[in-house]
Amino acid sequence: MTAPITRIAPDFALLKKTRFDSIIDVRSPSEFLDDHIPGAINLPVLDDVQRAEIGTIFKQINPFEAKRSGAALVAQNIAGHLQTALAKKDRDWRPLIYCWRGGQRSGAMAKIFSDIGWHSAVIEGGYKSYRKAVLNDLNYLPHKFRLIVLSGPTGTAKTHILRSAAKNGLQVLDLEDLANHRGSLLGSEPGSPQPAQRLFESRLCAALQNFSTDRPIFIEAESNKIGQIHVPSALWTSMRQASRVNLTAPIDARITFLQRDYRHIIEQPDHLIELLAGLRQRYSTATFDLWETTIKAGDWHSFVHNLLETHYDPSYARSSASRPLADILTLSATTLDDDDVGRLATALGALDR
Repeated sequence: MTAPITRIAPDFALLKKTRFDSIIDVRSPSEFLDDHIPGAINLPVLDDVQRAEIGTIFKQINPFEAKRSGAALVAQNIAGHLQTALAKKDRDWRPLIYCWRGGQRSGAMAKIFSDIGWHSAVIEGGYKSYRKAVLNDLNYLPHKFRLIVLSGPTGTAKTHILRSAAKNGLQVLDLEDLANHRGSLLGSEPGSPQPAQRLFESRLCAALQNFSTDRPIFIEAESNKIGQIHVPSALWTSMRQASRVNLTAPIDARITFLQRDYRHIIEQPDHLIELLAGLRQRYSTATFDLWETTIKAGDWHSFVHNLLETHYDPSYARSSASRPLADILTLSATTLDDDDVGRLATALGALDR
């Protein structure tokens, strides 16, 4: 006896209430890489090469041949998934399936699953409707929350403090984690590229859906661009209008922290010099000569001090001057070691009400 196939709307609240054991994206690997529902696995019914081949047959021969060839490939690929990734799923397993428009690709897999006896669901309208729901949610969700922005100059361990606060149970929106970037010229994570813009937005939307509106969300002050990722305008506007906690720290503590936190950059001095070339149009040749000399000499204290004094601190001062609201609290760091970070994270907890 076949199992039923349910069609559901691409609504995050509904997806949270409806319990699925797996979310299966049957689109091609390149489509999946560009964006997918957070937590989904990719079991393509057509890979990128096959999808292109079927498209060529459709255009150059006729739709019938394309459908026949496509059906054969889809059947082969689903069979392969049943023998590998799905081989150990029991009869009570409940998957949610989606493709681009909720049509043939997801329908083919859902039909076979139904014949097996698995009660599956298909997203109505597929990824296309899901993406529309994400954009809609990102336009209104940020305005539902009370944001508290942690601001402070570069090297004050803001990210570490907020991650410690999250471990303490505070609601923290970690944009740098979602964007896989530290939000500065030197912020790229080694060997780990940033997600596509659409995938970042999916992750952001899912994170916002998990927060309670009864408590504040703590977030780090960022520009409207984190590496190559743009912060959605509604969230950026809410951040600009949010209450702020100002973080201060002694310059030597900041320098020590940055040398520790950016060890991977210090270990690649030639790469660091290449990255700094992005600032060449903004500063004099003498400034670049000084940076290069201190880098090659391994005088990291002098280099970091000058980079903060010349570039980062003036940029922060300009940004601070344009803030529309006054700070609600000032936190003063001392050493920025683990104990100090924990103390500052605990102090943020007083605002969690």
